[in-house]
Amino acid sequence: MITFQNSVEYTYIEDDGRFPNNSRVPLLVYRSAVEVSGGNGARAFETLFQQNRWEGSWRNGVYDVHHYHSTAHEVLGVYSGSARVQFGGESGTVCEVFAGDVVVIPAGVSHRRVSSNGDFRVVGAYPRGQRWDMNYGNEGERPQTDKNIASVPNPDADPVYGEKGPLKELW
Repeated sequence: MITFQNSVEYTYIEDDGRFPNNSRVPLLVYRSAVEVSGGNGARAFETLFQQNRWEGSWRNGVYDVHHYHSTAHEVLGVYSGSARVQFGGESGTVCEVFAGDVVVIPAGVSHRRVSSNGDFRVVGAYPRGQRWDMNYGNEGERPQTDKNIASVPNPDADPVYGEKGPLKELW
C-alpha cells in the first residue's frame, strides 16, 4: 500500500482471473479516522457516513469467504476490535485494520476476513443511490459483473471528509 496524507493508504487491485477487482480506482484505508472510545463508535460512523451521503448502513463483521459487489462501492468503519482482511482474491493484499479505521472498497474488489479478535465489528454503507449485490467469483458471474462494475459511478462525496478528501482526489 502507498501512504497518502493524513495516514490514508491506497492500492490498486488488478483482476486476478477469478475476481474482477478494480484497477480504475484504488482501495483506500483511512487510519484512525474516527475516535471510537466511549462505546459510541458505531453511532459515530453511522452519523459520519450519513452526513457524507453514504447510506444503507448496517453493523456486523466481514464475511470469511471471498466476495465482492458489482453494483456498488462499499465503506467499512471499524468500531470495535481488529482484523486481518484480504483484498483481491487468494493471492491478494492482506491488511490489518483497527478500531477507528475506515476502508473504502471499490466495486468489484474481493474481500474476506482472514482473522479477527473476538470483538471485531464494522459499520458498512454504500454511496447514495447505489444498491449492492453479492458475488463470490463463481463461474458464470462474468461478464455481467464486469459490465456492472464499469457502470458504477464514483461517489458524490468522500465518506470521511465529504466534498474534499482522498477519495475525491484519487478517484
